[in-house]
Amino acid sequence: MGIISGALTGARFRVEGDLPPEWRERFRERLNDLAFRDPADRLGKEEVLGWVLTQNLLDTDFTDFNKWLYGEWALFALRTDKKKLPARLFRATLEKRCEAWARDRGVERVPNAVKTELKEKLEEEWLARALPSVAVTEAVWNVNTGVLLLGALSDRSVDAFRKRFFQTFGLKLLPWSPLDWLDSRSEAERLLARVPSELTAAGGA
Repeated sequence: MGIISGALTGARFRVEGDLPPEWRERFRERLNDLAFRDPADRLGKEEVLGWVLTQNLLDTDFTDFNKWLYGEWALFALRTDKKKLPARLFRATLEKRCEAWARDRGVERVPNAVKTELKEKLEEEWLARALPSVAVTEAVWNVNTGVLLLGALSDRSVDAFRKRFFQTFGLKLLPWSPLDWLDSRSEAERLLARVPSELTAAGGA
């Protein structure tokens, strides 16, 4: 991933709020509580999101500090899964099914209730076969200085991360100002230099 490879591009934030007592144990608990979980029913179109380790988006256990906390640096990522049907193809297929239903019964129009039933059945069939689109937004947080680097630029990804971050830690993320950047523009370089060599090696394997 980007943080491990040293190719992180994104936005900078300042974390606002006080750390709780025993913050390491508290943050580990919260990351595990809100880690990514595959829903029991994968047929839905709703968005599913949760925390994962930066080494692999399938790793969701934060129990071992050595996998995500390196001194003052916390590394983690937000995984977001969403199933999306191809709209134009879906509409065309539904239209054909409605035409077939009407033709078989010798009628000109399909009742709205029947059309809704056909639509729901088609959605169920297609969602059962579809794989979700998967997005991973990486972050590295200097817990001591309150600086967080986020590997995302789109408003949607940033907004989702900031909401989940507050839900998890009870802390707000404030955009970093240009003046702050001038004061500490080497923060990212220092951060990447501190990433343990074994983690970098694992990410490049």
